[in-house]
Order: sequence, then structure tokens, then C-alpha cells
Amino acid sequence: MRNHPLCLFYPPHPSSHQSSGSRTPSYGFELFLTIDAYLRLQSEFKSCNTAPEEYNSNESLSKKNSLIMIKIGNALTFLLPIVLVAVAFAAQPAAPPPPAAPGPESLAKDLTQQLAARKFDPVVASFDETMTAALPSAALAETWDSILAQFGAFHSIEATSLQQVQGYQVVLVTSKFEKASIALKWVFDAKLRVAGFFIVPAESAAPWTPPDYAKPASFHELLVTVGDQPWQLSGTLTIPNGAGPFPAIVLVAGSGPEDQDETILANKPFKDIAWGLASRNIAILRYNKRTLQYASQLQAQDAGLTVNQETVDDARAAVTLLSKRPEIDPWRIFVLGHSLGGMLAPRIAQGDKKVAGLVIMAGNTLPLQQTIVEQVKYIVGLQGKITPEGQKQIDDAEQSAKQIESPTLAAETKLNVLGSPVPGSYFLDLRSYHPAEVAAQLGIPMLILRADRDYQVTQQDYDGWKATLSSKPNVTWKVYPGLFHLFMPSNSTGPGLGTPDDYQKPGHVTTQVIDDIATWIQSRGPASHALR
Repeated sequence: MRNHPLCLFYPPHPSSHQSSGSRTPSYGFELFLTIDAYLRLQSEFKSCNTAPEEYNSNESLSKKNSLIMIKIGNALTFLLPIVLVAVAFAAQPAAPPPPAAPGPESLAKDLTQQLAARKFDPVVASFDETMTAALPSAALAETWDSILAQFGAFHSIEATSLQQVQGYQVVLVTSKFEKASIALKWVFDAKLRVAGFFIVPAESAAPWTPPDYAKPASFHELLVTVGDQPWQLSGTLTIPNGAGPFPAIVLVAGSGPEDQDETILANKPFKDIAWGLASRNIAILRYNKRTLQYASQLQAQDAGLTVNQETVDDARAAVTLLSKRPEIDPWRIFVLGHSLGGMLAPRIAQGDKKVAGLVIMAGNTLPLQQTIVEQVKYIVGLQGKITPEGQKQIDDAEQSAKQIESPTLAAETKLNVLGSPVPGSYFLDLRSYHPAEVAAQLGIPMLILRADRDYQVTQQDYDGWKATLSSKPNVTWKVYPGLFHLFMPSNSTGPGLGTPDDYQKPGHVTTQVIDDIATWIQSRGPASHALR
């Protein structure tokens, strides 16, 4: 997500409103934090279940937003969130008799082959002005090396496909790498210049299917709008059938331009949670992140970007929405945060007395820059002997950490975090935020969960919560053997922590996790509100 403990931003790409089964490309000025490094080769961000009357998409690709940064995580776990950009051949007609101009599919294949041959200058020559400025040859080489580090050596092109999206020609080049097949998406403008380039999953034969514990006949879903103008977000409220009012949970996603299901390849952990808990008489509100739905607008305001704009403000708006619904018990509204959302859950509750409790799933307590370095080292080390390319990734991560911790860091400073520009304001805001310490000041109950094969948010983070909160009688602790960051079974071989390969296999949040959350929520009656 760009999936590695890195922080990356990514710019825009053509947006097409799609159904809940696919992601809507959008430009996202999003910081990909290493803790969320999901192998999410996410590029097609879904605006799931969006009602036309509730969401007017204005995420068209512009010159200003043509650069696309993608979260490719998994191997470097946000591994190196890879910033991918596009390229195009600005083909000019030759003197008569003019030869047949290559079409976009031919151009995309040629560009892919040039990347594989490490001919980066010709690729950059195909960029439009924005892409050329954003991704010079050296940066493109670094990006390509990050892809190779994650997916192994490039083998061949397997297939191409072409579609028209809002006046752009979008070509998917499905390519076989040593460890997996992925698709390189090339976006061409009217002049056949590349206005966008990013990584997406190859077409999967295994679409999401409901987990066995979900009982669709026991609940219904409503499309809702979270927040006010100019940041209204499309969301889904999943409500148990029958008489309420019901306890309810707001789901707060991790880093990156997440859709409301937290989609990662064929996995949709937030949809699992929503359907599983609604089947157990708990209402769930999930929604697209602001960085997905309003990527270009946020990019224009990047100088002051913090986690408040990225996550906190919208989570509080979601709590407010629930508190006004007649089907919801206003005294039992909880916040469940995953990864970055878990880290920020105490801040969300600190500013909102309507929050009755917190569920923290894989929330980190270490500073993000430290998480970035540790994740990069772990992923690079999985290959055994550290290669020169791997050592460079470690060196870059450590250099980024030094910049983030510099006493001279200013809000307007553009940090180079593994090749991606991140505003200093983002990290300056987090310097004074210590999630476990803020949680200790809250009087509300908390359920803190850890997956013991999670290599992104590790035992050290869990110990950070425990060191501060272990004496609190209203804090419950759970560790799940054999699960990775998404609270799904790890498929990685060998003992110890998992690997990016865990994201490749479709799975579901386990029944035990769903049951534990449901039991904990249901045990918190209205009287628990008095603890605040």
C-alpha cells in the first residue's frame, strides 16, 4: 500500500465510478505508512456501494494530478510503497507516407519491456510534464528496483487489455514476475503521453465471498453519507434486522486511500467484520477514506496535512452520524481501528465523548519512522543475504527517519520518504501524539487485539500498549496465534512472523476474532457509559 512501512504519497489517476467489486482509480495524496503495508497492490480504489445521488465524483485526471503513487506493499510491507508513475510515447506522425502509429496497447508493452531492460531514459521521455518532473530516471530506477525486490525478476508479458476512462486510454499489461503475476497499468492522454502508471493485482479468479459466519438474511444495508461538505464520504451502514436500538461500531481503516471494505487483493477485512458482527446484532458503519474520495483536493492542500484530515475528523463525523440514527443506541457507539486506525483510535475518542469504547486491532505504538525502518529491514532480510538493492532500501529508510526526527523539520518541508514527498506537517503533528498515553487518560473500556504473525505491527507495539494500560481493569487483551496483519490465517512457511505472501491467498477474518469482538461489545451495556 506501496505497501511497506514507508510513507508514500500517490497522485491521481482516471476515476471511474464502479460497483463494490472493483476499485475506482483516484488520485490520492495519501501517506502510506509502513504499518499498513498490506500487499495491497492497490491502485484501483473502490468506492463501494456508492449511490449516485450521494457521491458526485470529481476525481478526473488533470495535468496537475497525473502522477500516481501506489501502495504496493507486501514485500517491504509498505515495503516500499511504491511510487509508480506513468509513461507514454508521445508519438509524432512521420513524414508522408506516415507509418501506422503504434496504438496504446503496443506502447504499453514497449514501455514495460523498456523497464525490464532498465532503459529508464526512454520511458521518462514518454512522460507528460508533471510525470517528468515527479519521476526522473533515477527515481524510476529506484521504483522498478522496489518492484523487483517485492515480486522477483521480471519474466514475461502475459496479456494486455484496453479500456476508455473519461477520455483516457488505460492499458493493463499483465506481467509474470518470479513470485507473482501483477498488472502494470499505463494511462495515456490524448497525445499518447503517459499520464499515469501504477501497479494493480492481476485479475483474480477468486472474488470475495461471504464468510461462513455471516448470515445475510439477518441484516440489511443502507447507503449513507458521512460528514459535511466539502468532505462528504460514501459509506454503508449494516444494521441487524429486528427491533433496535442496537450497539454500533465505526470502522476506521489503516493508511492509504482505503475503500470502505479495506480491500486488499481478494480480501475485504472490513466487509468480513461488518457482515459478521451484523449477524450478531451489532450495527456497523464503514466508509471510504477522504484520501480516496477527495485525493486531488487534498493534494492541493498538502502543506498542512495531518492525520486529522486523513482519518480523525471523518471518524468523529461517523460517530455523530450514528448517534442521530433511531436504530442505534447512542450510549453504545464504539470505534474499531485497524493498523493506523488503531493507532489513532485514542485520539478519536479523546475528542468525542460519544465514543463508548475502543477496539484496537494491530495498532502501532512505535513512532512511524521507526516502524518504517524495522519493516524494511525485515522484508529485505527475508531473502537471506542482503543484496545491494536491499541495502539501499534500508539506507533510504534510515535516512528518512533522520529527516523526520530532525529538530529543524518545518511543516512546509517536503520530506523524501523512500522517494516520495511527504509534508513535514504530518510527522510534526505525530511527534506529540503517544497513543498508549492518550488511551490511559480515557475512562472508556478497550479491547486490544494482536495477530502473532503480524510483521507490520509487532509484539513490540503490543507491549507498548501493555506497559501503559496493563493496570487498567477496563482493558481486555487478546493475541491470536497463526494470524497475520489482517487477522486472517497466515500461509507463510516456517515459524515466526509472516511474510508478504500472506496477502496473496483469499481469506477471511477468523470466526474467533468476530466472536470475541461481538462478546465484548454485547457485554458493554449502557451502564458502561458512566465510566466516562
